[in-house]
Amino acid sequence: MSELMTPALAGAVAGLGVAMPMGAMSVLLLQEALRHRRTAMAAAAGIAVVDLGYAALATALGPWVASHVSPVEAWVRLASAAILLAIAARGLSASARPVPSAPPPPPAPPALEAGGPGRSPDSSAAPGTGTRTRPAARAFARYVGLTALNPTTALYFAALTTAQGATLGSGPAGAAFLLGVGAASLLWQQTLVVLGSLAGTRISDTARVWTFRLGYGLVAAYALKIAFPLPSLA
Repeated sequence: MSELMTPALAGAVAGLGVAMPMGAMSVLLLQEALRHRRTAMAAAAGIAVVDLGYAALATALGPWVASHVSPVEAWVRLASAAILLAIAARGLSASARPVPSAPPPPPAPPALEAGGPGRSPDSSAAPGTGTRTRPAARAFARYVGLTALNPTTALYFAALTTAQGATLGSGPAGAAFLLGVGAASLLWQQTLVVLGSLAGTRISDTARVWTFRLGYGLVAAYALKIAFPLPSLA
């Protein structure tokens, strides 16, 4: 069991590294949480599923790539580390600029008497009799599609898993890594849902900038970890 803790923790760090920086998807998720918590939870699961899917694809291909480039394995690790450092540098550079605040949420309709024509947004209503709750399945599919369009996530996991092909070559180690990725990503996205439902989008720009710095700091630290030992020039 102890030998699986290392890939599981590595996966958790990798999952947080890709999930923590609060970009456009995080802002959308916060707005979703302000409107309806249940659909936001489904949306958060959709984001985590895409992170897990990209990680699974990269984990399946990474060991194969690593096995075919074993003579230059150290150089592959160095190239992967360079890609991760470039992603981290780009993210940290963006964090130095002001993060645009999310627009204010639409005002909620005034509460009326129970059973009246204007029921609260969180209450369910029969079809055609009032407001309709947004289906969680539609929110899940929407956020899966939006997250899958981000090529940085795929590049991130491809570089990371190719560099660790040997350590993730066994089935249990790869599964532990994926478990860590999925759990960390889902936990972070659901944390955003809770924050969004409690505070809406009123999260300070400073707090959002620090999520960028922490997330991309993890990416940079991971890059340095896989870069060493450096390839020999002899």
